Amino acid sequence: MTVPDFTENTPKDRWRKYVLAERRLLDGAQRAMESSALCHVLGELAAEHPVVAAYVPVGREPGSIEMLDAMAAAGSTVLLPSAHEPGPLRWARYAGRESLVKAPFSLLEPSGPTLDPDAVSECTLVLVPALAVDRSGNRLGRGAGFYDRTLDLCRPDAMLVAVVRESEVVDRLPAESHDRPVTHVLTAGGLVRLSTE
Repeated sequence: MTVPDFTENTPKDRWRKYVLAERRLLDGAQRAMESSALCHVLGELAAEHPVVAAYVPVGREPGSIEMLDAMAAAGSTVLLPSAHEPGPLRWARYAGRESLVKAPFSLLEPSGPTLDPDAVSECTLVLVPALAVDRSGNRLGRGAGFYDRTLDLCRPDAMLVAVVRESEVVDRLPAESHDRPVTHVLTAGGLVRLSTE
C-alpha cells in the first residue's frame, strides 16, 4: 500500500479510511489466494500452540473461517472473542462453523458458553485483527479499544500476531500510550517477528 504523504502524525481516522477504501478494491480471486496462504501458515503454526485466541474475519479482513478450521485440525483449542460490553473481551470455544451465530458489531461468535476475559492468558498464540501494523509492532485497529484492553491479560511470552495484507505493513503508524503493540505480523507471505523495543 503506497500511503500518500501519511506519517506517524497523520490522525488514525484518516489511516482507517484509507486502508478500508484500499480493501474494498481487492478482487475476490486475490482475497481467496491470500486466505488460502494464511490457512496453510496457521495450520502449521497452531501445531505448536495448544490454545489459540483467534477471531472470525468479517468484510474484507484477511483470512476466512477456514483458518479457524485449519488450527482446530492441527489440534489447537481455538478461542473466539465475545464483545458485548466495553472492557476486555470475553471468549468462547470454537466448535466448527455451524456453532457460529451473529453477534454485535457485525461479528460472528460461538453459541456456547462464554469464558472470562482472563481465559486469553492460556493462549500462547493470539491472533489480532488489524487494519495496518508498523515495523515496531504498533497496530491500527477499528478504534473501539477491545484488544488494547485485552492484550494486557496475555501471558508475557505469548505471540501477539496482527493479521494484515502485505501492503498494510508500513514504516510508522500513530500510537498512543494505551496502545498495546503486537510481537509479530502475519501476511500471505508468512510470519515476521517485529521489533517492539
